[in-house]
Amino acid sequence: MLLSTWGLDPVALGAAIAAALLYLAGVRRVRRAGGSWPLRSTLLFLLLGLGSYLVVTCSVLGVFSGALRWAFTTRIALLLLAVPPAIVAGRPIALLRASLGPVGLHRLERVLGSRPIRIVGNAMVGAVLSAALFTLFLTPVAGIARGTPAIDGALSVAVPVVGLLTVLPIAEDTANRSSLFLTAEFLLAFVELLIDAIPGIVLRLSPVVLDHGPRIVEAFAWWPSPLRDQQLAGDLLWCIAEGADLPIIVLLLVRWARSDRRESRRFDELTDEQLDELNREHLGRWRESQGG
Repeated sequence: MLLSTWGLDPVALGAAIAAALLYLAGVRRVRRAGGSWPLRSTLLFLLLGLGSYLVVTCSVLGVFSGALRWAFTTRIALLLLAVPPAIVAGRPIALLRASLGPVGLHRLERVLGSRPIRIVGNAMVGAVLSAALFTLFLTPVAGIARGTPAIDGALSVAVPVVGLLTVLPIAEDTANRSSLFLTAEFLLAFVELLIDAIPGIVLRLSPVVLDHGPRIVEAFAWWPSPLRDQQLAGDLLWCIAEGADLPIIVLLLVRWARSDRRESRRFDELTDEQLDELNREHLGRWRESQGG
């Protein structure tokens, strides 16, 4: 019954069509300029990325999102944590770089290097955003959003956009962080494993319904009670949040390796005199920090 339940989400479908057309236009521009773009990346973007987006929004999760807490919670969690990494697998930023001319590429790099993008593309900020969003499931805000079709529809676009803003800079390594900073991000990712679990645990163990959402008349024999509905939402949110953190940890490891290679190349290019000067400056700062 659940697997055979499908419904059209016009907002999500329109967003998916627009994204597909923009991506294909970029591929066409690259080829017209004499370049090439891997078919694998195109298929990953269309099938894995946009395909997963439409499955989440048009499957049972979208159909019963307004009626069942577990469907709403699972849909939002997947749109934030699972769909963006699937879209990033198609390398949209790399395609944008390849399709732009020198002027457009310069403007893109300025945007990617801007302070807002550097802040949002920080794994620490991503942890705070996901924890803040999941905490709303414990409040009446979730009941209002779930029971208001306009808000529920807007979330189909807004939530994956927020997820992309946090994942794209990490995956594309647009910020050129130092190895020390990336190490801190990596350690925080493990802390996030614990933080993300808290809302799901609270939903699972709470003896009362927390969102005060409207009671929907049971439509099928398998329809859960409000409290059981909330418990299912907690179970699924917990599993999704913990599982989705693993790809982020892998991305951070890749990002750290790239940063380490860049720093190694910079040191290899220095002469012996330049290395000696750097060592003297480092030792001088250390002596100053020790009070002379």
